Order: sequence, then structure tokens, then C-alpha cells
Amino acid sequence: MIAITGATGQLGRLVIEALLPKIPAAQIVAAVRSPEKAKNLAALGVQVRQADYAQPATLEAAFQGVEKLLLISSSEVGQRAAQHRAVIEAAAKAGVKLIAYTSILRADTSPLALAAEHKETEAALRASGLPFVLLRNGWYTENRTASIPVALQHGAVLGAAGEGRIASAARADYAAAAAAVLTREDQAGRVYELAGDTGYTLSELAAEIARQSGKTVAYQDLPEPAYKAALVQAGLPEGFAALLANSDAGTAKGALFDDSRQLSQLIGRPTTPLATTVAAALTA
Repeated sequence: MIAITGATGQLGRLVIEALLPKIPAAQIVAAVRSPEKAKNLAALGVQVRQADYAQPATLEAAFQGVEKLLLISSSEVGQRAAQHRAVIEAAAKAGVKLIAYTSILRADTSPLALAAEHKETEAALRASGLPFVLLRNGWYTENRTASIPVALQHGAVLGAAGEGRIASAARADYAAAAAAVLTREDQAGRVYELAGDTGYTLSELAAEIARQSGKTVAYQDLPEPAYKAALVQAGLPEGFAALLANSDAGTAKGALFDDSRQLSQLIGRPTTPLATTVAAALTA
């Protein structure tokens, strides 16, 4: 039995899709806060169980009979570490034999503010005594292509990354990696640094958007405070805008680049090219 937390999220759904050809649907548990939002997963034969980070009793019940658990990092920045600890403690009580955790690229040395709660979670896993495997995910290409409509509207990709290279991959690539690890033996203790096969700068991203759309789009590099201000002006909460601007500043220092190709080795194919994800975003 394999359980996936956050199974109705963007990554969780893709992990379940990647698992279905490998194991029977009845052996997959979709652990979700709101089961009514997982009717499409239940229709596939997947077990849907309530798992609310704020209600530890639901977590322990959701993990009963589960051998392997994929802890997909929470989207609630600032509350992640406590939520993850609740999952780890419940997994221990339920007798889970392996936890796979979606961390961040080079979490132990990353300069990104976003890495702090991932480091804390990795420490909690070590302290738990449970066998675990770390999936240190790099950037999702969709994090960048989501802003293509704004870039087309203004003719500019904004950022504070300078000429820093981003070795991102499609969300489906990371989902395939999680499914591979969850269905293989002898994964306990492994640390995977996962990133795209090739890197690109934000200037190159802007050029790719321009090439495919036929419109003028250029990269506008800003100081970190100015980029944060632009994100706030666009409607993002100040704290989240600060984290994104900090991530761009870290990108300029190489925080989102990795050329070890561990991701493509794990999934047995090249990672999805930037051009493919840009094309999908433009079509959408």
C-alpha cells in the first residue's frame, strides 16, 4: 500500500497517474484534506482517505496499513514544518515503513529562504527513526510558464535572477521520479538531487516565449527589492512576494542549477524541454 499526501494537488494527481500503470489502484491511498474533491480519484479505484494536517487523528487513520508514504511538501509556507512533523509522527504510529519526502534542491546548502522549512523537515525525518528517502526537487518549469500571459501583455519577463541558470523540469517529470522511487526496493537512505537536464536563463525563457508567440518579449532584470515590489503590485501577498524575489536572487548565485541529471536517470528518459512546457502554456 502506497499513500500520497496532498493527492488532489497538482503534483499529487500526477504521481497517482504515474503509479496507476505500475500497481493496482486499490493499493494507492489518496490522503486528502477534502475527500469530496477527490471523486475523480475514487472513480479510478484509488482509496480516498481524509488526512488533515490540523487533525492528527485523521492522519494516523489515513496511514493504517500503508507501507510507503509520499509526503508532498505543504503549500502553506510558514506552517509547513509543523504540518510535516504531524505527518511524520502519525506515520510512525501507523507503522509506515518508508517515507519519501519532496524537499528542495540541495536543501542542506541552499541559500533560498524557501529551503528553511525543508531543512527542518529533513531533520525531523532523521530524528524520527523512520526509514526515509529525499526527493530534493528543483524548480518546476510551470512556476515560470504560469506568468506567460502577463509577459505577453507587458512584453516583458520580470525577475531578479540576472544570468543565473535554472535547471527546471516539468511537474510530470518530478511525479514520474516519485512513482519510480515508491515502486523500487532499497530506497531508504537515498538522497536524490532532481533537476532538468539543461538550464536556461530568464533572458532565454523570454526569447523562447517570443519565438513561439511571435510577439516581442524581453527579460527585464530588477534588483531584488524592486522585483518584490512588482510582485506585490501584481497582487501577491507581501510575504510570498519576498520569498519569490529571494528565490530569484538565489538563482543568480546558482541555487536552481544542477547538471547531475539524476532526474532523467531515475525516470529513464530525458526531462521535458523548456520549449515543450512553454508551448503547452501558450496553448492553454
